[in-house]
Amino acid sequence: QVQLVESGGGLVQSGESLRLSCVASGRTISSHAMGWFRQAPGKEREFVTAINWSGDNTYYADSVKGRFTNSRDNAKNTVYLQMNSLKPADTAVYYCAAIMGYTDTGDYYGVQSWGKGTLVTVSS
Repeated sequence: QVQLVESGGGLVQSGESLRLSCVASGRTISSHAMGWFRQAPGKEREFVTAINWSGDNTYYADSVKGRFTNSRDNAKNTVYLQMNSLKPADTAVYYCAAIMGYTDTGDYYGVQSWGKGTLVTVSS
């Protein structure tokens, strides 16, 4: 099973940027779609974005579309989440996951592995 470790979270002010990384070990992720999820305090986990195995197809939730960019480097077994124009509503623990697939309507399926998450806090 693939192990996933997120990093790059932190405390930023509204309007600033962060880049999260998710490094995989144990197995290659080059055959997996990869998703980013987030969970704010007191809320359910939200599916934020996904990228297909080759990196030429992505999905974004409306809440982050135009501000977040999902990318991957299969040679480094790593996926990235560039987050720009951050808002206090983006405050959450962000998780990456290896998934079997996703749709362009915001569904995902076949979670293979979860990371432990990285905390992003956006102050106003």
